[in-house]
Amino acid sequence: MRKRWIYTAVGAAAGGAAAFFLRNEESRKQVVDKAKSVQENFKKKDDLPVEEAGNPQLDNLENADMVSEGSQFGVQYYNELTEKEREILEKSNS
Repeated sequence: MRKRWIYTAVGAAAGGAAAFFLRNEESRKQVVDKAKSVQENFKKKDDLPVEEAGNPQLDNLENADMVSEGSQFGVQYYNELTEKEREILEKSNS
């Protein structure tokens, strides 16, 4: 029951703050401009580092099937490699 009162108080405070900041035309225009610029940033698709995310390479379907089934080969390989590197570093520091 107390959570409901807290949510109500937070909502009322947010509404009051919004009304205070949006009381004149200039600040409303600034908020609308900022919202439009944020929206345009999300719409840009050229900035994505991966062109076809989620589409496996067609030349290696067996590997893609293993990964889709939850294969841990890559994780195990990485762990073994880092363990070997750690051992080499410990030997060189000794």
